[in-house]
Amino acid sequence: MTPETVMNLGTSALELTLTLSAPLLLAALVTGVVVGAFQAATQINEMTLSFIPKLLVLALVMAMAGPWMLRTMVDYTRELIVSIPQLIN
Repeated sequence: MTPETVMNLGTSALELTLTLSAPLLLAALVTGVVVGAFQAATQINEMTLSFIPKLLVLALVMAMAGPWMLRTMVDYTRELIVSIPQLIN
């Protein structure tokens, strides 16, 4: 296995990680900003107020994007397993 092959595998794994984590991170970010603006407007400074909406939004995003995320991970894993003979040589 050449160093270029290792770098390509690492790069594709990092790209997959970023692609799969982006929907969850963006949903949490948007929810946090909206709840933060609401807290600033109403002067309610309760720490637990931001936790429940984020939890609900992340559950909703996981329900919607979960099948796509799982299919993407399975496709990548299948591709990696199929390429093992070429990687060994």
